[in-house]
Amino acid sequence: MLGPESRREREKGQRRQVVLMAAKKLFIENGFKAVTVASIAEKAELSKGAIYLYFSSKEEIYAQILLNDVELFHEKISQIFQEGKPAADMLLDFANAYINIFMKEREQFRIMMHFALQADNLSLSSEVRRQIVGEMNRMISLIEKILQYGISTGELLLKKPAIKNMKNALWGLLNGIISLHLFVGAESMREERIRSDVKEGIKTMIAGLKNKQEVAGHE
Repeated sequence: MLGPESRREREKGQRRQVVLMAAKKLFIENGFKAVTVASIAEKAELSKGAIYLYFSSKEEIYAQILLNDVELFHEKISQIFQEGKPAADMLLDFANAYINIFMKEREQFRIMMHFALQADNLSLSSEVRRQIVGEMNRMISLIEKILQYGISTGELLLKKPAIKNMKNALWGLLNGIISLHLFVGAESMREERIRSDVKEGIKTMIAGLKNKQEVAGHE
């Protein structure tokens, strides 16, 4: 049987989830700018003051939604390290899983980039700032892990000091291509263009790192 303190914590957690679910629906339907704390409170059937018991700002609510979805991404992407694929295929799997997040909920990509570029100007607690930076670094570190795996198997010819540069280049390629196509151009072509450009970009970058002896052995 739960004591009074445990019950209060559980109820607090449940209300936080109600707020996050209500806010997520509004952000998806209306975009970040159009949503207010008051509209979130109305959707969640809580008072505006009650929202501030759990979150300091609209930005912090969205940050938590984003962090939750990034955690789901990590759960899915961890599987690629259990399949014994070549590093090049792992990078493509990583890219496709990353793209999948934002093809379903595009506004999240806009906000993630906004956080990355304007974090110091947003109304976020130091703890949430730390979490966002930590999760972004965690995502980028997965690329580094794949590159290191490719080096260890002899698939990739890349010196360890260059891993950081290649990791950042791949991360920039992925986000740059998504930024280029996610909100512009014919709707019917956006996803195809993103996936195609990312695939070709990664293949081109990896081709320059391939162990030529390994390539010859597969011809």
